[in-house]
Amino acid sequence: MYNFLANTKRMTISSMVIALYVAVLYVTQGISFGAYQIRIATALYALAFLYPFLVVPLGIANLIANFLFGGLGPLDMAGGCFVGMTAAWAIVQIRTQGWNVWLTALPIWLVPSFFVSMWLSYLLHLPYWTLAASLSVGQLPPAICGVFLIHALVKTYSYHKEGI
Repeated sequence: MYNFLANTKRMTISSMVIALYVAVLYVTQGISFGAYQIRIATALYALAFLYPFLVVPLGIANLIANFLFGGLGPLDMAGGCFVGMTAAWAIVQIRTQGWNVWLTALPIWLVPSFFVSMWLSYLLHLPYWTLAASLSVGQLPPAICGVFLIHALVKTYSYHKEGI
């Protein structure tokens, strides 16, 4: 049977997360697009640990944010969507496997660091490894914040898995 209420709840949460991602990026855009790109909004990828259906919405959130604030065009928008979905999917896999919640920091830290560097090196004509190094420095704080976000929300979320 079709569960209308569950779908409505998922759509509502998805919309709120997309709006929150864009709002956080707007407020922090001064540090989100700099040399180290400390994009605090990517900490929200951790929400996929609690809400696995957020994989696609988190990609869409990144796409919208890159459209509104990025200014590097369709490649950056599509790449951001891919990075958001890939990081969120990896976080869902960590939950599915029952691994330690601290491992969720790795996709938030490494996926943007290594993938975003691919098209930024092309678009900005800068060496890949230079960009990867600077992005990995900038992505470390959001990665750690993402784990703390999970820990803060797990108390109000009905998650009954050991090890959290």
